[in-house]
Amino acid sequence: MSARGNEKTKDFDAIVVGSGIAGGWAAKELTENGQRTLLLERGRNVVHGEDYITEHVPTWDMEFKGLGDRRRWSEQYFIQSQAGPVNEGNVHFFVNDRENPYSWHNDKKFLWIRGYQLGGRSLTWGRQTYRWSEHDFQANARDGVAIDWPIRYHDIEKWYAHVEAFAGISGSVEGIETLPDGIFLPPMQMNCVEQYVKPRIEAGFPGRHFIIGRTAVLTAPHKGRAPCHYCGPCSRGCSVGAYFSSLSSTLPAAKATGKLTIRPDTIVHSVIYDEKRDKAIGVRVIDRLTRRTREYFGRLIFLCASTMGTTHILLNTKSRRFPSGLGNSSGVLGHYIMDHHFKAGATGTYSGMSDKYYYGERPNGIYIPQFRNVDRRSMRKDFLRGYGYEGKGHRASWRRGMEIPGFGATWKEALRDPGPWQVTLQGFGEMLPRYENYVELDETLTDAWGLPTLKFSCALGDNELAMRRDMATAAAEMLEASGAKDVSPFVEAYVPGEGIHEMGTARMGSDPRTSVLNRFNQLHDAHNVFVTDGACMTSSASQNPSLTYMALTARAVDHALQELKKGHL
Repeated sequence: MSARGNEKTKDFDAIVVGSGIAGGWAAKELTENGQRTLLLERGRNVVHGEDYITEHVPTWDMEFKGLGDRRRWSEQYFIQSQAGPVNEGNVHFFVNDRENPYSWHNDKKFLWIRGYQLGGRSLTWGRQTYRWSEHDFQANARDGVAIDWPIRYHDIEKWYAHVEAFAGISGSVEGIETLPDGIFLPPMQMNCVEQYVKPRIEAGFPGRHFIIGRTAVLTAPHKGRAPCHYCGPCSRGCSVGAYFSSLSSTLPAAKATGKLTIRPDTIVHSVIYDEKRDKAIGVRVIDRLTRRTREYFGRLIFLCASTMGTTHILLNTKSRRFPSGLGNSSGVLGHYIMDHHFKAGATGTYSGMSDKYYYGERPNGIYIPQFRNVDRRSMRKDFLRGYGYEGKGHRASWRRGMEIPGFGATWKEALRDPGPWQVTLQGFGEMLPRYENYVELDETLTDAWGLPTLKFSCALGDNELAMRRDMATAAAEMLEASGAKDVSPFVEAYVPGEGIHEMGTARMGSDPRTSVLNRFNQLHDAHNVFVTDGACMTSSASQNPSLTYMALTARAVDHALQELKKGHL
């Protein structure tokens, strides 16, 4: 089947907008249940393996030795290049900012990091995959913040298992109440300094756990995909399929059904809403290359275009009944933006173990789950919620030469040997949902296709600022207690969006007056439209969110198909 599919087909059982993590899962679940499905992707087509053009190119063979063309980046990638994952080897998987503009209010800047191609950001994500717990789904109600989630852990537990079993998650069983175990492949192994640090932190700080990360990277053959061989440059694409992406996993499964039509280079303008029938009947699109418009029709519509992409479509879907956008009867569409704030923690150096090293580049680190505000003894008065640490133990490389004084043959010879062992702990903190953090249409700034762009207003609050200080303090305390020397706490500048875990803007809730979606991710305004990407989130927890998007998507498809059988949709 060609990437564009059958151009003569305009009517489908289901339409999925977006081909990233959520969109790939929607396509898989719908087609495997017999639904003729159209998958729309606004970016270019990418062929798994074939189009990973820099996958194993050594940095020394790149034109700018892996550092990137600074002039080109300042002219064309001035937003994308501010995100840590973007580099010379993968910049072709991120958007050109000059061609894809947006704006923000005054100093309320938001870094919108985007990947417009088949597979979306599933080609470049960090792959850390953690279940949420009952503690997370109860958080808003417990703290009196925003609105309560309309679901609890038991509602999503079996769907976590469903997606884990297919995706392939490596990890260790730990029995931590606030970080539920899942269905795991064998865990990756900690290196020697991590093994040294683990018992010292856990003994010195009861209730804290130092574990290997849980990651969507295979450690054994799984579903026709090969295990990781620790080559390193994951974000350039993985031709063996060792890491989970739409291109390596869900889309091949959907294609195998013969029920999938994929159309890249197709920008969704808006949802077509039929007021007489009181339901959505399709989508309006613009061909990215020819700029021609078109309409596609389907019984079910899954918006999985990324948090901001989905909200953009809904805000742009205006009608007499919904003058401020489809799904916005409550007035909260676009509001309650969240991200995971990070770039705060500590680094320490360890003596000894100079005769030990590690094999390859393990695409995973260690994880310390949230330990603040999880029980009475861990409650804080200066901030709500908490954070987890992602980190790793490593040996300083020759790059340390850029930071230490010296020159000449002796200095260069010293850099041939690995430096001392170090451990870095970096916090990823929960951001509270606040109405004043929002995105809206900017009618004065249009894109190359004549669509209004987005305008942001987003900033950290006092709660996050207090949390960031504790991220650095607690990390330094743990490293010092485990025997580290020269411990350096840090709190660096962070801009919302930089964590690339944007959430909210079309939140789930029980009351249509205060939420956009119901407990099954359906629009209150149109029950045959589902939103299962990050836009649906009612709070952010501290864990990486992608596994939750996958589970919510599979759950929503199951519910949609049940409703179809009942004649409700």
